[in-house]
Amino acid sequence: MLTASLSSLQGSFTKLKANRGFELFVVGVIVVSALVIGAKTYQIPPYVLAALEVLDLFVTIFFMFEISIRFMGEDNKRAFFKDAWNIFDTLIVVVSVIPIENSDMALLGRLVRIFRVLRMISIIPELRLLLNSLIKALPQLGYVVLLMFIIFYIYAAIGSTFFGRINPVLWGDISISMLTLFRVMTFEDWTDVMYETMEVYGFSWIFFLSFIFFTAFAFLNMVIGIVVNVLEEENAIMRAEEAELSGELTLEHLDQKIEARFVELMQAIELKK
Repeated sequence: MLTASLSSLQGSFTKLKANRGFELFVVGVIVVSALVIGAKTYQIPPYVLAALEVLDLFVTIFFMFEISIRFMGEDNKRAFFKDAWNIFDTLIVVVSVIPIENSDMALLGRLVRIFRVLRMISIIPELRLLLNSLIKALPQLGYVVLLMFIIFYIYAAIGSTFFGRINPVLWGDISISMLTLFRVMTFEDWTDVMYETMEVYGFSWIFFLSFIFFTAFAFLNMVIGIVVNVLEEENAIMRAEEAELSGELTLEHLDQKIEARFVELMQAIELKK
């Protein structure tokens, strides 16, 4: 009888955590939590601050309730803590409960409450997909960043050599030159920097335009292309897994899954070379 009651209770928790309305309510509470954090950065009357403290307490209690529901609704309790996002959510909630507002750890408590906004990622699957895609793209992005650094270094050395006497503030040494080139790459008043050097070196525009072509156009587009490619692969894998779980694994989904896995395998082989 007790086993049947526990099984029924677990089934209720499972349905509740999978309920779309409950997920939207959790997202709403996370938004409220973010607004409370932002409101505390202003100079507000004491009674408003007290109301925000009560609201913050409600958010903390609700998060405890929500994480408990997710844990109780899990069929395999050990598998719950194998998910990195579940561990992250649990740590954030547990640390938020610790009363450290009036202690030396008050700053840590405020920082933890700020990170509660990141729980939005663990709740919304689409955000998790984007973050996972970005993480998986990091190995490929690393090579692009390395190549970009080499270009930066070469151009900074050239700029420091030729333009150092024109404006030591912008081109005094190679590290300052790299900061100036970052300004040029982001198009922050870069024409002022170029026109200043053109007064001494008329053809210095070639230096700036070629640098912008390599960095702002070529490399940044490469970064976007890598991230989009990985995102498409993750979408294909997710669609195939959803179709497999629902018993609707079509030939198209199977081909997409095989293709995505093959691409992952080839990328792993390339990284090992």
